[in-house]
Amino acid sequence: MEAWYLVAGLGNPGPQYERTRHNAGFLLAERLARRWGADWSVERAFESRLARVSRGNARVLLCQPLTFMNLSGRAVVALARYFQIPADRILVAVDDADLALGQIRLRPGGGTGGHHGLESVLAHLGTDAFPRLRIGIGRQPGTREITGYVLSPFTAEEWERLQPVLDRAAEQVECWLDHGLARAMNLYNGWVNPPPGRSDET
Repeated sequence: MEAWYLVAGLGNPGPQYERTRHNAGFLLAERLARRWGADWSVERAFESRLARVSRGNARVLLCQPLTFMNLSGRAVVALARYFQIPADRILVAVDDADLALGQIRLRPGGGTGGHHGLESVLAHLGTDAFPRLRIGIGRQPGTREITGYVLSPFTAEEWERLQPVLDRAAEQVECWLDHGLARAMNLYNGWVNPPPGRSDET
C-alpha cells in the first residue's frame, strides 16, 4: 500500500504576496509541482491549493494553505487527519530570516524560531516532531523588526539568486522522499553557491 506524504509550503495567498520573501515556502511548492508535472486545484474543504503526485511507493500531497500564514496549521492538520499522515511524513517549508539568502536547512523537528506559520502547525498538530525545511531570506542589517521586510518582494538581484536555491531545496525534498531525512540533511543542508569567503559550513 502506498504511503502518503505531505509537503506543505507556507505563505500568503493572493497576487500581492506572490514574490514576497515570506512566500518562500509557496515558491518551493510551485517549483516542485513544475518538476513533477503536477496540476494544482483549490480544495476548499482543506482550505488549500493542492497537487497530487506519485513517487515510487509514495503518494505526495503538495499543499499551499490558503488560510494566510498565521493559520497555516489549520490546513495542515486537516490534511494530516483525512489522509492519516503521521508527523514524520509531513515536511513544512518556510522562509527564515536568520539564514542568509542562499542557505537551506532541513531538520527533523525542534522549535519555531518565532515563525508564526511554524507556530500554527505545531499548535494544531500537537507535536514539534515534523520535518521543516528553512529557506534563508536574510534580514535587514541593524533591525529586529522584520514584518515589513518579509512581506516585501525580493529585489531583482535576490530573485535571481533565489532560483538555484529553490532548485536545490526541491532536490532536497526529493531526496527526503526517496532516501530519508538523514541523507537529505547530510547532502543538501548549507550554502547553495556560497559567496566568496564563505564555506558550506558557515
